[in-house]
Amino acid sequence: MSQDKFIHTQADNPLIVPIIEGLFGEYRARYGDFFSNNQEVDPPSLYAAPDGVFIVLLRDERPIAMGAYKRYDENTAELKRIWTDSALRRQGLAQKVVQELERLALNQGYTRVFLTTGFRQPEAVKLYLSQGYDPQFDITLDREIFSKPPYDGRLRFLKSLTPTAAVKETTLVKDLKEKAYD
Repeated sequence: MSQDKFIHTQADNPLIVPIIEGLFGEYRARYGDFFSNNQEVDPPSLYAAPDGVFIVLLRDERPIAMGAYKRYDENTAELKRIWTDSALRRQGLAQKVVQELERLALNQGYTRVFLTTGFRQPEAVKLYLSQGYDPQFDITLDREIFSKPPYDGRLRFLKSLTPTAAVKETTLVKDLKEKAYD
């Protein structure tokens, strides 16, 4: 049976080139050149300690999911690069990545997290809503509206991090896993 494990790495690690290419390939397929004028090219150092982290979930030493955060402000980490290999979706891997990023951000002293996703990523919106993220947009509107001015195509979310919430969540996940094996 394969064992999944997280590693801390850098965004320019050759091991993760295929998964980074998958992420940006998916963006191109969904959005074409919509975001081309606003392409972020962050230096890998933004995702390094003490202000950030870049994690990869490995299965049998192969990268299958990833995520990162960088400092947004003194109290806020900005989650970025959350992606799962398209052949392995619907296994809860993105949820694991988000929860690990939240845990690490809390341990690093951040009290909240911020993230954006694109208007053509309904599964990402569903994931963040299910993880307690507060949308900073009207979720009842057709998402394509956010592709037109005055919007920029990004859907913004915020979430407060508290030690008790992290402990409760960890306990809940542990309880659910135990019940699954009963």
